[in-house]
Amino acid sequence: MSPRTPAEKQHVDRSRFPADEWRLVETRFSTEDLGVTETLFSVANGYLGLRGNVEEGRESHTHGTFVNGFHETWQIRHAEEAFGLAQVGQTIVNAPDAKVIRLYVDDEPLLLPVAELVDYERSLDMRDGVLRREIVWITPGGKRVRIRSQRMVSFAERHLAVMTFEVTMLDESAPVAISSQILNRQDGEDEYHVRAAAMGEGFDPRKANQFTDRVLHPQMQSADDDRLVLSYSVANSGMTLAVAAEHHMVTDNLVDLHTFVEGDVAKHVFRVDAQPGQPIHLTKTVAYHTSRGVPARELVDRCGRTLDRARRDGLEGTFRAQRTWLDEFWARSDVEIPDQPEIQQAVRWNLYQLAQATARAEGSGVPAKGLTGSGYGGHYFWDTEIYVLPFLTYTSPRYARNALRFRYQMLDAARKRASQVSQQGALFPWRTINGEEASAYYAAGTAQYHIDADVSYALVQYVLATGDREFLEREGVDILVETARMWADLGFWRVNGDDEFHIHGVTGPDEYTTVVNDNLFTNVMARFNLRAAVRALEIIGETDPASRADVDARLGITPAEVHEWSKAATKMSIPWAEHLGIHPQDFHFLEREVWDVAATPADRRPLLLHYHPLVIYRYQVLKQADVVLALFLQGNQFTAEEKLADFEYYDPLTTGDSTLSGVVQSIVAAEVGYQDLALEYFEKSVYVDLANLHANASDGVHVASAGGSWSALAFGFGGMRDHDGHVAFDPRLPASWDSLTFRVTVKGARLRVHLTADAIELTCETGDGAHVSVRGEQVDVRPGEPTVVALADQGPRRSGRPSMRRLSGNRREDGTLIQATVPHS
Repeated sequence: MSPRTPAEKQHVDRSRFPADEWRLVETRFSTEDLGVTETLFSVANGYLGLRGNVEEGRESHTHGTFVNGFHETWQIRHAEEAFGLAQVGQTIVNAPDAKVIRLYVDDEPLLLPVAELVDYERSLDMRDGVLRREIVWITPGGKRVRIRSQRMVSFAERHLAVMTFEVTMLDESAPVAISSQILNRQDGEDEYHVRAAAMGEGFDPRKANQFTDRVLHPQMQSADDDRLVLSYSVANSGMTLAVAAEHHMVTDNLVDLHTFVEGDVAKHVFRVDAQPGQPIHLTKTVAYHTSRGVPARELVDRCGRTLDRARRDGLEGTFRAQRTWLDEFWARSDVEIPDQPEIQQAVRWNLYQLAQATARAEGSGVPAKGLTGSGYGGHYFWDTEIYVLPFLTYTSPRYARNALRFRYQMLDAARKRASQVSQQGALFPWRTINGEEASAYYAAGTAQYHIDADVSYALVQYVLATGDREFLEREGVDILVETARMWADLGFWRVNGDDEFHIHGVTGPDEYTTVVNDNLFTNVMARFNLRAAVRALEIIGETDPASRADVDARLGITPAEVHEWSKAATKMSIPWAEHLGIHPQDFHFLEREVWDVAATPADRRPLLLHYHPLVIYRYQVLKQADVVLALFLQGNQFTAEEKLADFEYYDPLTTGDSTLSGVVQSIVAAEVGYQDLALEYFEKSVYVDLANLHANASDGVHVASAGGSWSALAFGFGGMRDHDGHVAFDPRLPASWDSLTFRVTVKGARLRVHLTADAIELTCETGDGAHVSVRGEQVDVRPGEPTVVALADQGPRRSGRPSMRRLSGNRREDGTLIQATVPHS
């Protein structure tokens, strides 16, 4: 079957970025989209991230070297203060840049925007995790120079980055200077910066705050013939950082070394009498260490130990360890889509971004942009639990456990935050780095109480998928109990504790509708959270009464409050509109006027950048899937008819202004029969960054969308569900795909799922096997025995996309229709 070429793919210039199933390749340098390519060619490991800035360090949209959790704090200044508003903001700090390796030939600098390049290729190889570049430069004097470079952030060594830089004069000799630097740009530097208006200058709440005062204060500096060292403390947060670089040069040419170091720069300058055909090969190994308060001198010692190990292992050993790590990652994580090279490349690039954002994030969260940019200030959101952790839970459960343990470590701060907003239990912050709420705009931020249920959902999903009872009993149950307490306290009984349980004054995932009563998503997920806490305590008590007694004593649990949780869950108010046959997004949602999304001009999108929040809040219009997300996460709580009706109602109202939306719409569209629409939403999601579809890829990778792309493949087209610990499949393969293969790990057994139009084949690659179901048929998957289940059909198929016809049921009390309109600008 021939590959499809949908409109979304055409946003990628294939003459410049050819389709390669395992590499992202660039064949032509351009200054027009530097911010985007810096993001796309970033290398990271979850702890350390280096943006894809060119080695020469001059031409840039945004220089970026980021360490997960390394941040500055600042006082939030509210125009009008009110009790309980967030007080301390946090923003990730751009760390000293060790990527810089500048080249001079005949004292002429290599400047890519003006250089005469006869050959150019840059590639990020997702099999070995190495960013490579090879160019041939004709100098102003007419001499040909070949430059080859490599850059890698190690998955095997958390604190290590490795760079190589090779220069060869091809025809003539010349004096060559290579200046390898560690550069702290906190006070700025007189450099050549290339920026374009299209890169997102001006107001945009998705961007990070900009510092006006000095952030990094120099501590220790040193330099010798091998190593350069800089270290700093952060002005307000008190964090510390050290960075050290070791150099090793190999060449048959004559070399003279000059070293320079001061507070914000350390450099080795290699002056070489370069002869034609005699390569100059420089290896630069770099170590970064940070702390919340350890003195900088100790971090310098840690850097030294990291570099000592790298020297012992050698360059080949370091690269070999990287390849071994990635071989294991792809063995458990790869998704294969034959005869679709463009989609295959995009899928693997997205999965690779998940590895780069999470693999070595031990003790930290997963920033919304990973470590590829400063967008959203380096904050952690609920995105992690709902969009990223499913991929980790079913492919790399140890990384999921690390992320959940980070939430546990934030529990005391969450208890404090609950107290600040007059609630019992714990309330996790909507956005944070250090555990404190950092959202100054509470309506679309702090009011998203659903984050408590999101964390609990991810925790339960992890425990059921892995069987990790030890984590549940030791730490996980604390999260479930404290979040259940928050819901029980936040909600109220309408009639003397005997009727319905309501939750008022909250914001759901849809940030275009804020501070509402009985948001469906929030109530459905709170119900899950309450039940999960009750069930966890029951399980612990049934299997280990002594452990249950310890939990009760540690957390002060009483039988009365556990009963209250159970009753609140049973009586939770779930909005329902009988006349439309749908679930209202919240109690008053259907009373609002309808926004005609289809008639909104493209130049007025996203709405948040073109309309005052109060304008948006008065309409039925969604930034992202809200009710539809509940249909997916709690699918066993809704009928097939309800899912179809809800999807058809809300899809025309959803702008997709959030990259979190398309993947969810894809999953549910596939389930309810809109197969072509499901593929359309998936392609828009998988190309969010590669095609810069939201015009802000320059701020960093959309990590949640990358995670959601995996969910769209496994849960959408693969039809996988895992409710109450039972894995089931109901596939919906796109008509234009020959097959789809992905892997999931369940209780230690890795299953290879191979899907075609007429069958699903399940193979146990590791472990003892698993018990699953396929469209209601129970299947035992045993090691060494592929199990094939025939698929009679792909389920219902509905053409086109939902129209606004269901909205005709929106009438005021006097019977007049609530008109679909677009507000004046």
